[in-house]
Amino acid sequence: MPMETTPVTFNEMLTPSGLKIGHCRLTKVRALNALDMQMVTLLTKQLKKWQQDDAIVMVLLDGDGDRGFCAGGDVVSMFHAMKQAQSESSTASQSEFTLEAFFSLEYELDHLIHTYTKPVVVWGNGIVMGGGLGLMCGASHRIVTSSSRIAMPEITIGLYPDVGASYFLNKMPDGCGLFLGLTAANINAADALYTGLADYFVTDDLKLEFFEKLLSNHWQTVSAHKTLDNICKTFQNRSVKHLPESHLKPYQNWLHELSDLPTLEAVVNAIKGKASEHDPWLIKGQKALSNGSAVAAHIVFEQLRRGKNMSLAECLRMELGLSCKSGEFGEFQEGVRALLVDKDGKPNWKYKTVEEVPESVVKYFFEAIWSAESHPLQHLR
Repeated sequence: MPMETTPVTFNEMLTPSGLKIGHCRLTKVRALNALDMQMVTLLTKQLKKWQQDDAIVMVLLDGDGDRGFCAGGDVVSMFHAMKQAQSESSTASQSEFTLEAFFSLEYELDHLIHTYTKPVVVWGNGIVMGGGLGLMCGASHRIVTSSSRIAMPEITIGLYPDVGASYFLNKMPDGCGLFLGLTAANINAADALYTGLADYFVTDDLKLEFFEKLLSNHWQTVSAHKTLDNICKTFQNRSVKHLPESHLKPYQNWLHELSDLPTLEAVVNAIKGKASEHDPWLIKGQKALSNGSAVAAHIVFEQLRRGKNMSLAECLRMELGLSCKSGEFGEFQEGVRALLVDKDGKPNWKYKTVEEVPESVVKYFFEAIWSAESHPLQHLR
């Protein structure tokens, strides 16, 4: 396959000690490096290969272009695939199978990164959303930059925060994960550090120098993690004066109160009724919640409630069922159509408010599709 048509490139970079750094770069620049089936398959295969290669001391993952690391999953391609399946009078199970295949592979890749036995550095510049956050969250060394713009915006397309979000949103300070899942709010580097989505802040202009430092270091396998810690800390110390102000921190007391509210209806009313004090960031989040899918809001609330007591693998297994059900239910297709295909910005959601969503609909999403033994992700631990 010609280099220019390859959505992911791989390179093994030799260091002075003789050990190599495995470099993965997402190269689908026009689509903001949005993940498709081919990219997920290529990444999984290469990462598994490098994990078994003693000559590879660490892995570096970044995205081509200045606009972002990864904008998420290629949901437009999924939309067209589902639409084609429906036009061919396929059954719901066939549509499910398409989503099952993609999401199974994507979640397996996310789990692989979380459990990787070697250091993984992700350079999370620019847009890091949805599936891009799934790639970044599991890395051992997650770097955000002055341009980082991070979000889980799925509620705006009738989906829900997946790729392990049931797990990592629950690890945030009280209320932060719930708020971000319901409002699709964009957060910056300071917020990413505060919520535990990132480990280090380095300004964008130091990327080349940072990469050169990695390549020039005399790596040893036994000390790789500690050495990488020190390199990242050095570059963060040079950058910290440029760290932006956090959006979330000023609201932490309120977010803590939000997490104690017993029902989704109460949470939604509290967010919508929060005085904005002319904060455009909060106002934008309130609008996204108001315009987003009421069904998706219920899924967010329930997935986080259940995910509190689940392992990462259990969360991913739950999310695979939710994703397949989302494709079957119709909100997902309608959201993608309105926001990314027809771009009319007017999704015709099945329910206009969270109060209108029947309990039976929420229950449907969380009903098991597979037995424990037959689950496509049953092998994850």
